[in-house]
Amino acid sequence: MAGAGSARGGAYRVLARKYRPRSFDDLIGQEPMVRTLKNAFETGRIAQAYMLTGVRGVGKTTTARILARALNYELPGRVSAPTIDMPELGVHCAEIMEGRHVDVIEMDAASHTGVGDIREIIEAVRYRPVSARYKVYILDEVHMLSGAAFNALLKTLEEPPEHVKFVFATTEIRKVPITVLSRCQRFDLRRIEAATLIGLLGRVAEAEGIAIEPEALAMIARAGEGSARDSLSILDQAIAHGAGADDPLVRAEEVRAMLGLADRARVVDLFEAVMAGRTAEALALLKAQYDVGAEPAVVLQDLAAFTHFVTRLKIVPEAADDPAVPEEERRRGAAFAERLSLRVLSRAWQMLLKGIDEVQGASRPLAAADMVLVRIAHAADLPTPDEALRLLKEGAFRSAASASVPGGSAPGSAASEPPPAPRLSAVAAPMRAEIAAPAPVPSPQPAPQARQEPAIRFSRWEDLVAFVGTKRDVPLKISLERHARPMRLEQGLIEFEPVGDPPSGLASELARKLSDWTGERWTAVLGRGATSRTLDEAKAAQQEKNVADARSDPLVAAVLARFPGARIVDVRVHAADEVAAALPSPDATVDIVDEIEDATED
Repeated sequence: MAGAGSARGGAYRVLARKYRPRSFDDLIGQEPMVRTLKNAFETGRIAQAYMLTGVRGVGKTTTARILARALNYELPGRVSAPTIDMPELGVHCAEIMEGRHVDVIEMDAASHTGVGDIREIIEAVRYRPVSARYKVYILDEVHMLSGAAFNALLKTLEEPPEHVKFVFATTEIRKVPITVLSRCQRFDLRRIEAATLIGLLGRVAEAEGIAIEPEALAMIARAGEGSARDSLSILDQAIAHGAGADDPLVRAEEVRAMLGLADRARVVDLFEAVMAGRTAEALALLKAQYDVGAEPAVVLQDLAAFTHFVTRLKIVPEAADDPAVPEEERRRGAAFAERLSLRVLSRAWQMLLKGIDEVQGASRPLAAADMVLVRIAHAADLPTPDEALRLLKEGAFRSAASASVPGGSAPGSAASEPPPAPRLSAVAAPMRAEIAAPAPVPSPQPAPQARQEPAIRFSRWEDLVAFVGTKRDVPLKISLERHARPMRLEQGLIEFEPVGDPPSGLASELARKLSDWTGERWTAVLGRGATSRTLDEAKAAQQEKNVADARSDPLVAAVLARFPGARIVDVRVHAADEVAAALPSPDATVDIVDEIEDATED
């Protein structure tokens, strides 16, 4: 075939250059631009400047050359005007497409950024083309020009001679001044769809005489990320890696190993294990893919991509028709979309995005990826914050707690006490329950009297704060005393209203530390409309009451009256027996006052 012969007979040309489009018919994925240019050429509405923008490898420079060819297309005796219909090579076509035509000047703006370079263009545009119809200036990466260079180009760009056309290409359209954009017709070249890239890669492989598995083509198209040049470069590498002289077949396993990708089927298995909360299985699957060469960050990226695919299937079922997705992924993805809720998928997506950044910056990527999977699996049975607040307001915890005890118990028995409130996972639909197989028949509930009570219970808010004090966590104890107005206290559940300037994350810190200290799962949520006071507020109010009571006592009133300006500084409350022993009898009250008066006279 042509590819093999060229490789042996002379200098090898990479596929991205060998199969570069030479006409608008060869361009793939840019149909809106082609239609606009065709209508403009047919009606004679040809602009003086064009701005082509898009990501790398979508064909900006190639389109600029094809545009220059269309402007100067000429077939003696048949075609003498600009046209985008170029079925055969014209007089100037070969030289233009090879970048060596004297009237089509290509300039790399990244290496010609100054005013002097633009001044050369301004001086040269006055002269007519040597042989072509138009003199075309192609400036690649035009956003690299300096501000002064852009300003120097403005006048010529707005009113160029009729024989001059400008074509600009850039990947950073936001860096181009608006004064330049307003003088150009702008075309945004789109990323090429995966299905279109698969077709292109298949045709190129066939032309090169190379057999390649369809799954390998899909891998290359996904790795190309919408870039034809990147996809062809990866295909070039895959052919060199996998297609030997004895076996000219490029297999998917070889492409996966070359790219360091994860096995897509194993990624789906990993997704299922994580969503079901099977942490040990998920870690084993990740380690297995790491052992065969898959990078942990790439595995998480593929896991995030599949999460996104399942989410799209749930919202847009037609997404299952994408030919770039293997049949196995479409089938299992549709099943996941039916069982998983949007909140579960969106939370997994957010945790994966954050985890990918952590893995990419970690000194031990595999360990970091393990911890990401552990977090996602651990969050399997947690509701979102808004759902937790809604459940709290609706009283779902109490109803769930009462429903969990079948038949109740006899009055007065030890088991008649109210059962502890269920954890959040008992109310919210857990992730692992959504993805697991149909639940088996539940086993009989144990008798109420056999249920074991938690080791530590708090009947009052003061008891909980005192318990925190016994753990010597002084900052947390002070924060609870000053900034928390209790609203609800049940086993496993705390609700309070923050006041003042509480520390950030007070509720989550309290829940985490209580869970560690007690061995039970605790949840702390914030609420509004508390009717109780903080402990500090209650203490201050009680102190004011004690002072008022002391001021109304006859003995204290007599002392305050005898000494003008005196005030009560502190009131200390002792036990009843201590008070009875310390205070004198009522008959001695007058004697005490007399003694005080005598002492002051002396």
